[in-house]
Amino acid sequence: MADLPAADALDGSGSELAALIEAGDTDELAARFAGTLQFGTAGLRGELGAGPMRMNRSVVIRAAAGLAAYLKAQGQEGGLVVIGYDARYKSADFARDTAAVMTGAGLRAAVLPRPLPTPVLAYAIRHLGAVAGVEVTASHNPPRDNGYKVYLGDGSQIVPPADGEIAAAIAAVGPLAGVVRPEDGWETLGEEVLDAYLARTDAVLAAGSPRTARTVYTAMHGVGTSVLTAAFARAGFPEPVLVTEQAEPDPAFPTVAFPNPEEPGAMDLAFATARRAAPDLIIANDPDADRCAVAVPDTSVEGGWRMLRGDEVGALLAAHLVERGATGVFAESIVSSSLLGRIAEKAGLGYEETLTGFKWIARVDGLRYGYEEALGYCVDPEGVRDKDGITAALLVAELASALKEQGRTLLDLLDDLALAHGLHATDQLSVRVEDLSVIADAMARLREQPPTALAGLAVTSAEDLSQGTDRLPPTDGLRYQLEGARVIVRPSGTEPKLKCYLEVVVPVADPVGLPAARVRGAELLAGIKRDLATAAGI
Repeated sequence: MADLPAADALDGSGSELAALIEAGDTDELAARFAGTLQFGTAGLRGELGAGPMRMNRSVVIRAAAGLAAYLKAQGQEGGLVVIGYDARYKSADFARDTAAVMTGAGLRAAVLPRPLPTPVLAYAIRHLGAVAGVEVTASHNPPRDNGYKVYLGDGSQIVPPADGEIAAAIAAVGPLAGVVRPEDGWETLGEEVLDAYLARTDAVLAAGSPRTARTVYTAMHGVGTSVLTAAFARAGFPEPVLVTEQAEPDPAFPTVAFPNPEEPGAMDLAFATARRAAPDLIIANDPDADRCAVAVPDTSVEGGWRMLRGDEVGALLAAHLVERGATGVFAESIVSSSLLGRIAEKAGLGYEETLTGFKWIARVDGLRYGYEEALGYCVDPEGVRDKDGITAALLVAELASALKEQGRTLLDLLDDLALAHGLHATDQLSVRVEDLSVIADAMARLREQPPTALAGLAVTSAEDLSQGTDRLPPTDGLRYQLEGARVIVRPSGTEPKLKCYLEVVVPVADPVGLPAARVRGAELLAGIKRDLATAAGI
């Protein structure tokens, strides 16, 4: 690691370390040099700054050099690597460094023309016949973060063993002075790659379907506005009303504490805009536009607008695809609602559960539709083998339009699904920590003393997913089956969080019973959340 401080001078961060030394901030220096930022199935993600435990040009150049070595070892010498990036701090620099490293290593590199949604990069990999793709993004993380996501030539994110082999290749990179980085030699793609993606978005809609739904849209200070509005215009939907304060890319994310539609307060400006514009629905993307959030008018809640949970949108899109005659396999991660399996079973479709993440969902054989509760939806796997917040938004708008023509809403369809399959109510207990040992201690405590009941519901089975199952490879997680409920506990793969996913299923005999079922579902979820927090010591 002796070359790292000098290499940090690549982007001026050597002075950042000098300032820490001068200030005597030994704790911060120790944190930055406690090891190296680890490359895993999420690639790299971390706080920007100097030192090997931060995201900076030195760390990115080393990662790119390792990826290039891995690709060459796989016989991909001369292959094309496509590189995309969002509008976060340093994203363009990291993309340019990656292109230089790939070119210097004897691979061909092509960079997307400007900051664009992650699904455009995922699409471009297969469209251009690339051997790999890199997206520089930290998705919905705080402004201080950035990340480095790697795809292979099938257009899917990396999974084991590729991640471990790439990590080993990164660790084997010598002094950065020896990494060849020419000043040019790579291609900057034109708008035609975006045009091809937009042409593909038409494929998610049914020919002649209604296109009347009016929307309010927020890009959450990310890169989604131009692409989503272009896709909606091509499809013939009314032009979305933009949340102007959040429409343009801004790496400071000035109007939100966290640029994630799920976070408290993040949608406040969208709700305020909707109260003025009176649309049929609100659509929000996260900053790299691979996630899609939906809110609907609801007079029963304060402010008149309600965010739909990711599981609700997942079920709605599944029901819409079934209504359209979809064939193939529906898939979801284990932390998502079991309602999808019931919808698929009733429709006679295949169904698969995977580990968390679209790197797993996208690899399901015969996939037609996949989703997970964290607002991620894959509605066109032949075009984008990843979550795509643009095409998901189009499909939601088509469904809302079809229901509107019938005098109905998305909430009416959710009621139909509850009557057909039982009310599936979901919630999450999510604990953000400063000290990662809190997460390890909670997992250890649950393993040593698993709960026997939660909210008065008996735990009928407790699985330690680190052992794997007959259908799932090992992962750090715990799964509890209860009488009419399910709980999964796992550390987040991308943030310092412990995440607990809760689901209860309440039978509903008729429409009259829906309000009581919702109350019962909310009570059970609150009780499970309370008892689980006690059991985990959090």
